[in-house]
Amino acid sequence: MSELSPQAQEVFWAFNQASSGKPDDWHYLPAIAAALRAAADQVVLPKYQYAEWELAHAICEEIFAIADELEAQ
Repeated sequence: MSELSPQAQEVFWAFNQASSGKPDDWHYLPAIAAALRAAADQVVLPKYQYAEWELAHAICEEIFAIADELEAQ
């Protein structure tokens, strides 16, 4: 398993602390990735897609990159 980026690591640790407190539950990574994608779809896109499409797209791309990295582990 490769090293996670600092952003993906923060998401992983935050989830782990809230759910089980175990820092080694790697089987949660696909669930975290799915939650990140859903949050981007439900929060970022509805608020910014018409007013500031370029900003919304950039934010979603960063969130999706973290989700992709978590799923790849």
